[in-house]
Amino acid sequence: MSTSTSLPADLLTRGVEEIIQADSLKKKLQSGRKLRIKHGVDPTTTDLHLGYAVVYQKLRAFQELGHTIVFLIGDFTARFGDPTDQQRARTLKDKKEVEKLARHYIDQAGLILDISKTEVRRNSEWYDKMSAEELLQLQARFTVAQLMERDMFVERQKAGKEIGYHEPVYPILQAYDSVMLESDLTVIGTDQTFNELQARPLQKENGQEPQEVMSMRLLIGTDGKRKMSQSLGNYIGLTDSPKEMYGKLMSIPDKLIMEYFELATRVPVDELQSIKKKLDRGANPRDIKARLAATIVELYHGPKAASQAGQEFTNVFRKNQTPKDIAEYAVKRKKLPLVDLLVEAKLASSKSEARRLVEQKAVKVDGKAENDWQMAKHWPSGAIIQVGKRKFVKIV
Repeated sequence: MSTSTSLPADLLTRGVEEIIQADSLKKKLQSGRKLRIKHGVDPTTTDLHLGYAVVYQKLRAFQELGHTIVFLIGDFTARFGDPTDQQRARTLKDKKEVEKLARHYIDQAGLILDISKTEVRRNSEWYDKMSAEELLQLQARFTVAQLMERDMFVERQKAGKEIGYHEPVYPILQAYDSVMLESDLTVIGTDQTFNELQARPLQKENGQEPQEVMSMRLLIGTDGKRKMSQSLGNYIGLTDSPKEMYGKLMSIPDKLIMEYFELATRVPVDELQSIKKKLDRGANPRDIKARLAATIVELYHGPKAASQAGQEFTNVFRKNQTPKDIAEYAVKRKKLPLVDLLVEAKLASSKSEARRLVEQKAVKVDGKAENDWQMAKHWPSGAIIQVGKRKFVKIV
């Protein structure tokens, strides 16, 4: 397939924070040459979320233009981890554990990318074969001062926190990945810019044209404050159920509606402008947010699931009805304390959280708020336990 020299109007702007060597990238794209566009990810958790999807949607746009997407699984680098945004060194991971996570990543990336047309690679292909001498030769092309410029290292030094000897090596390895893959462009989150910039001089030294770097804006999580992250619990997973995904999207602050439309959907730019005008003119944010939720759920689960999730949300949150499909829990003890029930039924992560939820009147038993966290009783079959607005369990 040949690439087109006519570029979509928002290809280099939508969701983009920065392009390093933008003029050079435009020339490459307009030349009609099929580019090798790299994106690397270290498998560290089981699930990908909408924050990752911001980058993958951009990769999809390039893929639809005929460019080659090189999806690099950092199965070697994931074993010790990227120090980005870390206040302490990551725990080393086992090779088998990383490979298991890698399979999850590829499956979920396939929700957005056409995996059959994607070049999936692993950096263990070269690092598992690299000798100690070769690694030292690679490291010799960088300086300690150069690598210690990273913000998190500076912050750790100021705070008197240790820096593992292996950690400054990570950017070197990420840079060398681009050499091995002959990357023309890398598309990343803004937190990876430092690492990817290290590749440019290294590629030049190896007789390659340096890659351009496109950094995408980071998606703010459902808390409205920090970037979306599994560890912060403010994420919307790509494999969340339609109901869960819809509910989480309806919970985001109103100020994030347009940002989510831009970064997490494929709604055309002119339509985005129309939506913004409606908000500016006083349209109910709840209605616009419902459209956002339906659009994103449809993207990952299809139109039928999106419609059903929307109806379920309306029934539960606007009409105060009980959801149709409720998880069931069989009580195994005759007299079970409420806090134990909440933990065992996975409505709370710990007894302390369960107690806090009860004290905040966030726990309902058969529709009535329960305020006695010390209460223990025989839980009858059919009782409905509700925590917050979205969590329900039926006793069986």
